[in-house]
Amino acid sequence: MDIDEKRLLQRKRLMDNKIYQTMNDITRYMDRYYLDAVIGIIPGWGDVITMFCVVPFIYFSTRVIKSIPLTLAIINNALRDVLLGMIPFFIGDVIDVFHRANTKNMAMIQGFVDGNVTVTKEVNQKAIQSAVILIILLILIALMIWALASFGSYLYSLIT
Repeated sequence: MDIDEKRLLQRKRLMDNKIYQTMNDITRYMDRYYLDAVIGIIPGWGDVITMFCVVPFIYFSTRVIKSIPLTLAIINNALRDVLLGMIPFFIGDVIDVFHRANTKNMAMIQGFVDGNVTVTKEVNQKAIQSAVILIILLILIALMIWALASFGSYLYSLIT
């Protein structure tokens, strides 16, 4: 069996997967029927619901494909979608119509499975961005904990 046949068999196996079909349904309803933008109208809850829709993508990339870079790229895409959707005065909802994060996630998954060099390069680039952002957030959280502890000890010294 040559490489192309293996790839076709792997692609067929992945496409027959129940989670893959769920991701296709999510993509269809959220992006093609603009449900992402409509749900985004609900303040706060729309973004939470949108984030839950990315769970099958994350599960598929971690458990089925078993790719950390792909998972990081999907998380990066989802967080961008939520951030853009949070822009007030319905501007974020209009952006959601055009951003289509689920469609981008499906394209990354399909390209990654097919071995598309361009998609793999994009996935790796987004994975590096996500890793850097996560490190920055961890540093900021550590600094916040340090600042709160310092402030708490300062308040305690004032009281005693």
